[in-house]
Amino acid sequence: MLRIMTLVAGVLFSLTANLAVAQSNSTVVELYTSQGCSSCPPADKILTRLAQRDDVIALALHVDYWDYIGWKDTFGDPSYTVRQRGYARAAGSRTIYTPQMVIGGVTHVVGNKPMDVVDGISEMQGQPSNVTLAIARNGQKLSISAKNTGNNRAMTVQVVRYIPNTSVTITRGENAGRTIEYTNIVTDWRQVKKWDGKRPLEMAVNIAGDEPVVVIVQSAGSGPILAAVELR
Repeated sequence: MLRIMTLVAGVLFSLTANLAVAQSNSTVVELYTSQGCSSCPPADKILTRLAQRDDVIALALHVDYWDYIGWKDTFGDPSYTVRQRGYARAAGSRTIYTPQMVIGGVTHVVGNKPMDVVDGISEMQGQPSNVTLAIARNGQKLSISAKNTGNNRAMTVQVVRYIPNTSVTITRGENAGRTIEYTNIVTDWRQVKKWDGKRPLEMAVNIAGDEPVVVIVQSAGSGPILAAVELR
């Protein structure tokens, strides 16, 4: 009997050893940056410090619209430019720029102004949310659970992957001759579900690789981020 119990315990341990669970909402800070932007390195450093906070999910989205001035951003992706333009439209603005930080999907600040960034985070953390979110990863399977206790609304569920840190030596453009450290560089940002909040959400998606994963529930149309969790 003791041997059987030992075997069962071993099996249970092996099943849970690879299971990672997250169930705490954090404030999402999106930095729109570019390796070709001379004003961006200070904002990149601020994001590095924000990434060390447990109450913040710091994400760097490298845009492509400065590539023409002499250096093609090695992480640049036109879809991140599209996302930034969506925020601009939602805010009634016709322009986009770097470095820009979007906090909680709502507050827009110049990314190299640390006090404005800190104030924006504090403001968003004081806002209540009716959405609770939990995720669990077991190997290449990601389980997502969410509940909405407020008014039903159109929402999107998004899965984000990122590289925690790396450095890039830039040889041309405004930052020529500099080696810059980058943190939480987004490599993939995809919508996996539209959700109206009428019923609890239970779903699973396949993910590959060892990169950290973030799940975000956001109001449709580049609206407020209602819940977000991260597994590093």
